[in-house]
Amino acid sequence: MYKRVVITGIGAITPIGNNVREFSDNLFAGKSGAAPITLFDTTKFKTKFACEVKGFDVANYPNIFDRKEARKHDRYSLFAMVASEEAIIDSGLDFKSLDPSLTGVIWASGIGGIGTFFEEVKGFVLGDGTPRFSPFFVPKMISDIAAGHISIRHCLRGPNYATVSACASSNNAIIDAFNLIRMDKVKIMVTGGSEAPINEAAIGGFNASQALSTRNDEYLIASCPFDNNRDGFVMGEGAGSLVLEEYEHAKARGAKIYAELVGGGMSGDAYHITAPHPEGLGTVAVMSQTIKDAGLTPEDVDYINVHGTSTPLGDVAELNSAKKVFGDHVYKLNISSTKSMTGHLLGAAGAVETIACILAMQNNTVPPTINFREKDEKIDYGLNLTLNQAQKREINVALNNVFGFGGHNASVLLKKI
Repeated sequence: MYKRVVITGIGAITPIGNNVREFSDNLFAGKSGAAPITLFDTTKFKTKFACEVKGFDVANYPNIFDRKEARKHDRYSLFAMVASEEAIIDSGLDFKSLDPSLTGVIWASGIGGIGTFFEEVKGFVLGDGTPRFSPFFVPKMISDIAAGHISIRHCLRGPNYATVSACASSNNAIIDAFNLIRMDKVKIMVTGGSEAPINEAAIGGFNASQALSTRNDEYLIASCPFDNNRDGFVMGEGAGSLVLEEYEHAKARGAKIYAELVGGGMSGDAYHITAPHPEGLGTVAVMSQTIKDAGLTPEDVDYINVHGTSTPLGDVAELNSAKKVFGDHVYKLNISSTKSMTGHLLGAAGAVETIACILAMQNNTVPPTINFREKDEKIDYGLNLTLNQAQKREINVALNNVFGFGGHNASVLLKKI
């Protein structure tokens, strides 16, 4: 018999808010996080804007690290530490009083310390050939190091590792943490994901693959899922963190419970490295698996936070898949893409968007898909895509989808408790 798993803490640092409260306020207000890139000189780049985290300074977090300690972290790891700290404090847990072997960390990142990698290799290439690499180069770069830092800081001695599955990474982390608790291997897991890809290497690489929007003169509305003018995703950065806890453990200590995590599903498109399967075989499978895993039916779902990256092929394919999974009920639920506000946080997207689902359930309000202006004949607007403004409705069950390059699909299902 599986154990029940609940969410007792959340933390976020995003392009539309540097904590959960700010993120929530701007999420429901429909604020765009897009702005001209400040982290590097974009003069020669096709894309000159992104959804950066605003006003981030390690000096604002003296309880976590000083500037000397912060230099040992890549930006993606700094985000991980900040978001996880907020989630742990929010949970009210005192890890010092718990058996550390029953607590763990699974943290995700799609490309980890790509900023560190770029800077170190650039320094070598532009130098005289002498290898003057930082001793922190490798520890800062690797995608598992954020999980390690969180574990060390809070003395979490249970399972500790990273998941890497492109944009599906943090949903995979959540699902792994969920399964460990419900199989009674551990009692508490800190999970989520972080990403810091707004640098020359990542922006240049995604430009080369023609994945990013290049609407530099209209950056505020460039992330426009389901709109006829969409031309690619807008890069985002940040982190989302969740504390998952075995239900009876949480109840015994009188914990605040945000929602119950009731299902998780994973699938592969087995089709193309970047394009979705034209018949939606993988995405239909992952949504169906997730609902079945929860012991629910499609008719139980009230809201889908879709992957919705604002790409010409992806948005259409996902909506068509939803119609196959939900049948006529698809017209009774709400659908929205919060990437219209945050941009695409790659490996952190699933965690941030799962938090968006939790906030939607708490507030009985569906966050909007902003920036819609013109219909696309390939999209069925009989679907409630929650266009341009938030909508009030009772939300008892919410589904979060994330799909990654390589055909990696992962979905999680949340239920109000």
